[in-house]
Amino acid sequence: MSKVKSGDTVKVHFTGKLSDGSIFDSSQEEGPLEFTIGEETLIPAFEQALIGMKPGESKTITIACEDAYGPRDEELVFEVDRSEIPGDEVPKVGEELELVPDGVSEEEEDDEAIPCLIIDVNDEVVVLDANHPLADEDLTFEIELIEIL
Repeated sequence: MSKVKSGDTVKVHFTGKLSDGSIFDSSQEEGPLEFTIGEETLIPAFEQALIGMKPGESKTITIACEDAYGPRDEELVFEVDRSEIPGDEVPKVGEELELVPDGVSEEEEDDEAIPCLIIDVNDEVVVLDANHPLADEDLTFEIELIEIL
């Protein structure tokens, strides 16, 4: 039976948990995740954990925040003048906005947009957080290799 190596396309089931045991993502409902090892479409440490596995094998790994989405960066929390927020609706805490950097063409907007979470709103400014939602988190994954394609 063959083992996973770099460049292989694989199908896996996974469940991702935070340190407190809460689940932040899982493939159980949507079906196995398919990707190619080494293309870095996923966290590199997740991909590397599959190297050497055989179909049907399972393992649990923990990825430190530094090797996942990194530590939280307070410089990614910033204020935007409320008049610069598009749309007529009042921004609400907990909503997500996508900011497009100046100079980006309409064709590039989807690729260059930066997701930001609204964390505070007042009459003059909106406070945004551009940190990844899983920044500062150690991530534990239960992984099952379904097949090597």
